[in-house]
Amino acid sequence: MFDKLTEKARQSILKAQEYVRSKEQQDVQIAHLLKGMMDIEDSVVLYLLKKLSIDIGELTNRLSLIMETYPKVYGGNNHGSHLSKNASKAIQSAQNLAKDLGDEYVALDMILAGIFTVKTDKTAKLLTSMGTNEKDLGAAIKELRKGKNVSSPTGENEFDALNKYAVNLNERARTGKLDRIIGRDEEIRRILHILSRRKKNNPIIIGEAGVGKTAIVEGLAWRIVDNDIPDNLQGKTLFSLDMAALVAGAKYKGEFEERLKGVVKEVTTSDDVILFIDEIHTLVGAGGGGGGMDAANILKPALARGELRTIGATTLDEYRKYIEKDKALERRFQKVKVEEPSIAETIAILRGLRDRYETHHKVRILDSALIAAAEMSQRYVSDRALPDKAIDLIDEAAAKLRLELNSVPEELDALDRKKRQLEIEREVVKRDGTKSKLGAINKEIAEISEELIEMKSAWESEKELINIIQSCKEVMESFRVEAEEARRNGDYAKVAELEYGKIKEQEEILKNAEADLDTLAPDKRMTDGEVDEGDVADVVSRWTGIPVSKMMESEREKLLNMETKIGERLIGQVAAVKAVSDAVRRSRSGLQDTKKPIGSFIFMGTTGVGKTELAKALAEFLFNDENAITRLDMSEYMEKHAVARLVGPPPGYVGYEEGGQLTNAVREKPYSIVLLDEIEKAHPDTFNILLQVLDDGRLTDNKGRVADFKNTIIIMTTNMGSNIIYENFDGLDDVDDKKRQEIIDATQDDVVEALKDHMRPEFLNRIDEQVMFTPLNREEIKKIMLLMFKSTKKRVKRQGYDIELSPKAIELLAEKGYEPQYGARPMKRVLQREVDNELSKHLLSGEFDLGDLIYVDVDKSKKLIFKNKKVQEVAKK
Repeated sequence: MFDKLTEKARQSILKAQEYVRSKEQQDVQIAHLLKGMMDIEDSVVLYLLKKLSIDIGELTNRLSLIMETYPKVYGGNNHGSHLSKNASKAIQSAQNLAKDLGDEYVALDMILAGIFTVKTDKTAKLLTSMGTNEKDLGAAIKELRKGKNVSSPTGENEFDALNKYAVNLNERARTGKLDRIIGRDEEIRRILHILSRRKKNNPIIIGEAGVGKTAIVEGLAWRIVDNDIPDNLQGKTLFSLDMAALVAGAKYKGEFEERLKGVVKEVTTSDDVILFIDEIHTLVGAGGGGGGMDAANILKPALARGELRTIGATTLDEYRKYIEKDKALERRFQKVKVEEPSIAETIAILRGLRDRYETHHKVRILDSALIAAAEMSQRYVSDRALPDKAIDLIDEAAAKLRLELNSVPEELDALDRKKRQLEIEREVVKRDGTKSKLGAINKEIAEISEELIEMKSAWESEKELINIIQSCKEVMESFRVEAEEARRNGDYAKVAELEYGKIKEQEEILKNAEADLDTLAPDKRMTDGEVDEGDVADVVSRWTGIPVSKMMESEREKLLNMETKIGERLIGQVAAVKAVSDAVRRSRSGLQDTKKPIGSFIFMGTTGVGKTELAKALAEFLFNDENAITRLDMSEYMEKHAVARLVGPPPGYVGYEEGGQLTNAVREKPYSIVLLDEIEKAHPDTFNILLQVLDDGRLTDNKGRVADFKNTIIIMTTNMGSNIIYENFDGLDDVDDKKRQEIIDATQDDVVEALKDHMRPEFLNRIDEQVMFTPLNREEIKKIMLLMFKSTKKRVKRQGYDIELSPKAIELLAEKGYEPQYGARPMKRVLQREVDNELSKHLLSGEFDLGDLIYVDVDKSKKLIFKNKKVQEVAKK
């Protein structure tokens, strides 16, 4: 009897046996059987019962009551091992019905029909009493099967396959669950042309992730619902294949393919269904073990004959990887390429979506925020596509603001905490303090309480207005959905009632509430219910780490005085600091070419004059972190084969999976300083790679991923021409300013000529500034020494002492550290040798006590001596 049951029928009998055992009853009755059929996963019985308008909850309760009436059998362990006489009759009747239909296996729908034939059973009587009969069930089964037979143990998976494994986009559009599409008319028109073909009428939408491929199909669903399509496509239903549902629970070999075959069969037998397969590459070749190729072969015949109208969507990379390789499959699809929209088109899309997001988040979104989202996402979020990244920006900015609105305002919270603190203080004063102090505290508490009442009242009034505004928007949105549905059904009386009655009323309430909110002075407002460009900038900063927040007055001041700020750390090199500062100001004021890096510089000069130090100072100024530098030593790229490491080795070579050293670093830190040290040592092929970076602000690695350099400052250092600089600047301290400037200008020309001998003109021509660093003079060396000494002073203070240099000590150290050909580095060694080393001996010997001021002076033999200044002053007195 059980040999020819489907898998689900067997599962339902096993479930029924479990219920019998749990209740310690003898045989499986029809009530147990029906309960088991209802409770198994993905059961068609539930679909049929709902179709027959039976209340599932009521049926479940009444079945439980019937099951309780069956006698219990105590002792023994054969509970539920047999079917009752009535249950056997129902199964036998189901087998006969299945045979009449041409089924090879007995499915759940036939067992349900078999139950109706056992008219004397309590369960059959219950079903009849709930308003159904065999005739109605037969009609429901016919509608469910759509002419399909059960020819395998999993054959019933094909029943109602579309509703089980796909989402009805028409229905979602009709109920307002899909967003309307803005623009993309050309792409939708192209899809309609392809769908109207006699054969090979299958468009495949190709575009980068986030450009709106799925949105185009949702827009098509709206057009079908609105009857805004050609006559030959009117009345069509658009279904989106749910791949997760198709794969979920497919435990047995071939079950996935059988489900897909059921979907295909249902679509091909209906002239009114268009199937949308998002991420179509997952179905047609993503893993042979999972049946990917079998799935493709199921689709091909129906696609070729034009019986299966399908819209696919995938990215260009996945199309090439999976679909283009299979020529038999590729020729059955017609490509529709979707490009990323422009900033202007993105703004239009955002304006169209604004109402939906305002209703969802219960905040107002200003037009300036929409414009900022489109522009900032394009400028700073380079690894994603418009409009998706701009929509995400608005969504997150609105969500952040909504969270803040639900919290107590900061000033109210601060005042409340102050009041609680004073109340604690009052209790202490009551025990130990004076009456006058207690009176002062009571007075302050009374004043704060009064202020709190006023502020809470103002906050609640404000919140009430905001809630009215959002409530109106929600109600208006639901009325609009109703009006659209009424218009489609031709119920124009209802349309008029909604649009000219109920919606108008809500618009009036909304207008009054917004006017009341606007009358509040901005400085008196306790809540900010509007998303503006500042909120969007905050989200961008959080995503990328780029400080794009609206420039405050303090930041403007900081940028205008950038040279002074960097000059506090970098001594000398005025021309270099000015060139870099100008580039940063151009970028922050919005005048920089957005397709290029913020700035590109070659720093030329002798060793130790501050080339690398300027890069660190710039990183600290921009990011408050001197380590925000991507530093590459170009001496590591002297060989031709080493150049490939910048963008990653080609496929087949060691390190291919790791990507490029330069591209990876910039993709991880898109807003940083790229320091290419000793650029002259790099292989000539390196300059070919850098040309693209300097010109377009982008570089593609070995895997086709783009690294965006538009938010980087590129600094290249070189020691070329050092001998020219040193020779020309010898004795420069002894000439007047005019002569000095002439020598500097002439030297710069000579050094640039030396660069031209080594680097190609097309490379040098793309550099913003070629900056020469001048050798440091005695005065600058002295300033650098004092700057370095600050570090020593900090370390000494941490040990509990203080230290000070005498004027003579300063002069002596500056003299010893002055070596023009080596820059400032000898000064560091002199300080370490003369001060740090000697001081450590004095401290270890216990010569000084904690809190002493160590005074460094010079003795007659021109050596540094370390004294206790306090002891010295006492001795003088």
